[in-house]
Amino acid sequence: MSPSLAAKPSHHHHVAPTRTKVAWPSSARPFVTDGGLETDLIHNRGVTLREFAAYPLVRTDAGLAMLDDYYDGYAEVARRHGTGLVLETPTWRASADWGARLGDSRRALYDVNVQAVRHLLQLREERYADIADVLVSGAVGPRADAYADIPPVDPDDAQMYHEPQLDAFAEGGVDLVTAFTLSDPGEAIGIARAAFYHGLPTVIGFTVEEDGRMRGGMTLREAIELVDSETDTVHYMLNCAHPQHILRALDDGPWRERIVSVRYNASTRTHAELDRATTLDAGDPAELRRGHAEVRARLPRLAIIGGCCGTDSRHVAALWEDRATA
Repeated sequence: MSPSLAAKPSHHHHVAPTRTKVAWPSSARPFVTDGGLETDLIHNRGVTLREFAAYPLVRTDAGLAMLDDYYDGYAEVARRHGTGLVLETPTWRASADWGARLGDSRRALYDVNVQAVRHLLQLREERYADIADVLVSGAVGPRADAYADIPPVDPDDAQMYHEPQLDAFAEGGVDLVTAFTLSDPGEAIGIARAAFYHGLPTVIGFTVEEDGRMRGGMTLREAIELVDSETDTVHYMLNCAHPQHILRALDDGPWRERIVSVRYNASTRTHAELDRATTLDAGDPAELRRGHAEVRARLPRLAIIGGCCGTDSRHVAALWEDRATA
């Protein structure tokens, strides 16, 4: 039986609350998720994204049609392999500081976050009704540049900053919240606390550098154990890193059972190299798949598999070529 979200975070239940009739991802019931939305839009579809922000596409029929076509590729992978599907809102940049750079007020951001959720709920009911289990997730990104050297983030500040976006997700009706490309456990704690008090299950996505450590030198294990000591995060995701980099982070211990989701970069380049790149490095899907097999062997509860920067539906399909990859 799933615990009540009325409980205080100190209970640390780490169990997915029951919000819909959709099954929760598990090693027995795996889910496909999508790839590198922004890099796909820019390099494969010729879209100009100011500040790397995809959320303005939600405001136009043409933008929604492009997003629908993007999601269709991953829905087809889920159909082919009989898995569930996690749909992420295109809202990684739809928070106050980033929105201000695009001229959006807080009210405008609130509205677009709600609209992004409701559009995916509509897709679930109308376009993907033949897929047995579809979860709609509200995507949250870091307040600052994910790859910049920044001072440690105060959890209270992070909670206040991210709360309006999570409030919009709650109004829209998401099943869960997923935080992407975090490199600071303080920001992760703040996001998880804000989501908890809106009754939203939270997945925290950390990214690691080439050496397998987070920016600033903290190990992944230290970050997960710290966030677990302060929040009721349901599980963790590793994203925006190649399997080669992730493998260096996975030392022994039961803490690895807390990692349930992976979304890989296509490229083996460092974050700094990718930031400077002017062309897409789509990597080698076969190499990506081989690396994934090694990661999978180290993560006993792995259940959600997708891509990040440089990947598209072809990369994710390659990860699922052998049904045993789940």
